Amino acid sequence: MVEKVFLCRDNELRESDMRQVAVAGLETKLVVYKVKGKVYITDALCTHGKAVLTDGDLEGTTIYCPLHGGGFDICTGKAASPPCTVPLKTYPAVVEGNDIFGLLGE
Repeated sequence: MVEKVFLCRDNELRESDMRQVAVAGLETKLVVYKVKGKVYITDALCTHGKAVLTDGDLEGTTIYCPLHGGGFDICTGKAASPPCTVPLKTYPAVVEGNDIFGLLGE
């Protein structure tokens, strides 16, 4: 079942910014990104080295892991550069007024 969960306020994210958020009942933390006015959501940990992605670099729609430099496309979750091969989980984002929600669940 998909649940709409509040994550943060839109005005808390600048352009080309990211923020890690914790969600009650979810084992992993999430990252909320804003790129070219659009909001994206992914899991917070790299699928290769389990490093926290908010410690890495965001270049356009690619987030680079701080541990080994592998990248992921935040739009699709696809591994964009080695050593990452396993996709990053992504979630649909909904912006209502100044509120950002993630559609979480199956």
